[in-house]
Amino acid sequence: MDARNIFRNLSPIDHRYSISEQDVFEKLVPWLSEEASIQACVKAELALIKAHLSVRGQATAELLSALEKAGKEVDPEAVYQEEEITHHNIRALVNVLKREVPSEVAPLVHLGATSVDILDTALAYRIKGVTQEVVLPLLAKLELALCELAEREAETPQVGRTHGQHAVPITLGFAMAEYVSRLGKSILEIKKRVGDLKGKLAGAVGAYNATSMIVRDPEELERRYLAELGLEPSEHSTQLVEPEYLLRLLLEFNVAFGIIANLADDVRHLQRSEIGELRENFAGTQVGSSTMPQKRNPWNSEHVKSLWKAFCPRVLTFFMDQISEHQRDLTNSASQRFIADYIAGFCQAIHRMTTVIQGLGVDRERLLYNLRGGAALGASAESEWGRKGAIVGGVLAEPAYILLAESGVSDAHEVIRKITLQAEEQGLSFAQALAEHPEVLRRIGEKMKDLGLVASDAEVLAFFEQPERYCGLASRKAKTLAQKYRSLMESL
Repeated sequence: MDARNIFRNLSPIDHRYSISEQDVFEKLVPWLSEEASIQACVKAELALIKAHLSVRGQATAELLSALEKAGKEVDPEAVYQEEEITHHNIRALVNVLKREVPSEVAPLVHLGATSVDILDTALAYRIKGVTQEVVLPLLAKLELALCELAEREAETPQVGRTHGQHAVPITLGFAMAEYVSRLGKSILEIKKRVGDLKGKLAGAVGAYNATSMIVRDPEELERRYLAELGLEPSEHSTQLVEPEYLLRLLLEFNVAFGIIANLADDVRHLQRSEIGELRENFAGTQVGSSTMPQKRNPWNSEHVKSLWKAFCPRVLTFFMDQISEHQRDLTNSASQRFIADYIAGFCQAIHRMTTVIQGLGVDRERLLYNLRGGAALGASAESEWGRKGAIVGGVLAEPAYILLAESGVSDAHEVIRKITLQAEEQGLSFAQALAEHPEVLRRIGEKMKDLGLVASDAEVLAFFEQPERYCGLASRKAKTLAQKYRSLMESL
């Protein structure tokens, strides 16, 4: 076959991303390429011959060596040319392989098997291999980068946000620990699910009809065949392996993909000009806009989100491939081939997100500025709208309400709410507004001293001027989760 110019390929995976993500692409080729698909089927056919020889006690070292050599001689191009004659991919493969193996074992090629005994088994072999050799290592690398970031920034104060509004203080490390925990659990689930992939040698309808004519124990022959490929038999087969083994693994891929897309969104939003807490690494020669020279766009995070948008809907096809009429139809023959595209897109997103996290810049001064209400102060100077809900230090309204309630005030929430309204209307910080209510401040202070939060009355108001002191267990949780998942990834 003539070599094709890379820029004449149709899929972006095979031109744009094979260039920009060269290392990932090269790791995927041995498992997901068409060459890899044919080679896996060859490997399955050879495993079947070995199983027959093993049962017959004829598996000599000389024959096994000859089989390995024969497998390497099978040219994918020759298989494709043979298929032009047979119009059947597996029969074409069988014809080519028979010409390469020693003549005495040629009758054993494909003996007792139906096409899907080879195809489903070879697919399970490839998906298991790419998951263990490429997907899990890429995920572990991202997870470790997140662990490092979470631990490093465990005590870096940040304003928490709900509904896009300032909530109460956390730390940046705590925010990243969310993804450490979510992605870490998904990685462990993927590891479990990939171990559940199965193969088969149960024949045209799954009842071992053909192999019953060859050996006394067809299930033992099946076990030997699959053991050569590191697999176990499907509990029940039709012509197909039960589809749920693969489906559950692919669904967990999509769970992890969604977590990574969510992370990309958070990182992207925190780079907004008006927030400015994070920044992606930006090369000295890099251009952010073709017309606005000052732009530094978070394009890598956006790229990850865009890949998720392209591939997440493929899950619908995975579900549709779950259904096959009676003992088998052929409605998954085309759709199942695109699993390779999905895994490739997933891996490229993981790699890109890892690059973002490893090179992420953190502006600690801006984080503190936003937490203390600096951005809110700037907004209030602009317009009446900007003042509404934009109170400097307003994120400490929660502890004020909690402490006041603990002191015995039943309508503490309403009392503090009115103080926040006063702060809005008079342009005061929350601490200044609170100081104008000495009885409320006294009650709060007494409770803080009881809890050991402050030692004197003078420290009470200072607490409400420093929201970074109200971060709960954020720092501890960030460090604990980072240490936990680092240990799990290193033993993966």
